[in-house]
Amino acid sequence: MQGEIITIGNELTSGRTLDSNSHYAAGRLTSAGLHVIRMTCVGDDSDMVTCALKQALESSRFVIVTGGLGPTDDDMTNEIVAKALDRPLTLNQEMSELLKRLSKARGLEMTPSVEKMAWMPKGSKALRNKHFSCGFSLKEKDVHLYFLPGVSSQMRHLMDTSVLPDILSRHKNLPATGYRILKTYGLGEPAITEAFKKLQGKTGQVVFGFYPHGPENHITMSLKSKNEPEVLNTLDRIEAEIRSLLGAFIFAAGNEKIEDIAGKILSERHLTLSVAESCTGGLIGNRLTNVPGSSRYFKGGVIVYSNEAKENLLNVRSETLRSQGAVSDMTASEMAVGVRERLQTDLGLAATGIAGPTGGSKEKPLGTVYIGLASAKGVFSGHYRFWGSREQIKTHSSTMALDWIRRHLCGYPYLPGL
Repeated sequence: MQGEIITIGNELTSGRTLDSNSHYAAGRLTSAGLHVIRMTCVGDDSDMVTCALKQALESSRFVIVTGGLGPTDDDMTNEIVAKALDRPLTLNQEMSELLKRLSKARGLEMTPSVEKMAWMPKGSKALRNKHFSCGFSLKEKDVHLYFLPGVSSQMRHLMDTSVLPDILSRHKNLPATGYRILKTYGLGEPAITEAFKKLQGKTGQVVFGFYPHGPENHITMSLKSKNEPEVLNTLDRIEAEIRSLLGAFIFAAGNEKIEDIAGKILSERHLTLSVAESCTGGLIGNRLTNVPGSSRYFKGGVIVYSNEAKENLLNVRSETLRSQGAVSDMTASEMAVGVRERLQTDLGLAATGIAGPTGGSKEKPLGTVYIGLASAKGVFSGHYRFWGSREQIKTHSSTMALDWIRRHLCGYPYLPGL
């Protein structure tokens, strides 16, 4: 069953905002066994939106449109659709009452700008939601159209709770579809490609995808068949083969992130962690605390950007800083030991380096980073060279540090450095 996605907004066509909505919608539809034949992005232009809508009505069974449903003057999707489909705008009483309740709950006035969101093309059905937003659906020429907000959190909520279930309820004979993601760190695309040569002739109809994602590389597997058990069994077998090939380089599957995995292992083993950060500027702590329940194992962090902070807060020796420098094996080790002792945790993790774009030297070039990890068994440190922008080096450093936690607790060797 085929459909398409239309995203609307000058912020998208100008490049000011990334079009993540079409990416999300396409992924959810494809994983459900539906076929997306086209994704179109247009600005807030009546003629272009009208053209995209009419084209979609001729080629698709369902159409998802995002953007332009808000209260501001440049939110014109409702008016454009009403004109394009010759359906006059009418006040949707259900949406109007919802907006009144939400306004009251938030201590806001039900202004004409807010009420504007309840005026929809005649025949529209409001999509129930818990956000201060609106969405609606309608049927035109046997094609089901769904209009969603451009705000990603609101769009995703309606996509998952209203739109996808509604589409699937209309199409019963879809093929069984299996989709999985394996996430790797420490292996480049060439190395993954070489490893996959050993799978030739063993994967059947499974379709693979290989996608760089920052410092990580993600591997996708998808398979369609009329037999759901066959899909699951085949993907189980192929996943086991890949895990055997790539081993500890695979750190997660599905939507899990490396901070989720590190936190899960710490929690399961009832261990606590503290972090000392220099070049990452709090990024490791931020990623750890993005995980719900992280207070069970993460006790705190210290950002020690200056040498004085390293000495005063973590007892890094002044002699170490003078002779070895702030970016050194010994400094990373003393930072890890210092934060572990300061916060009384089972593990102390540290990162210090040169994120650039200045500050490098022949001996310690841009991207030089040291990771330190202290435990009751002693302190370990490693030296790496990362590439890219300042932000990329910080991300790489935080990922490597979190991977050290995973590898240390699972008994895997640390990724080799310099």
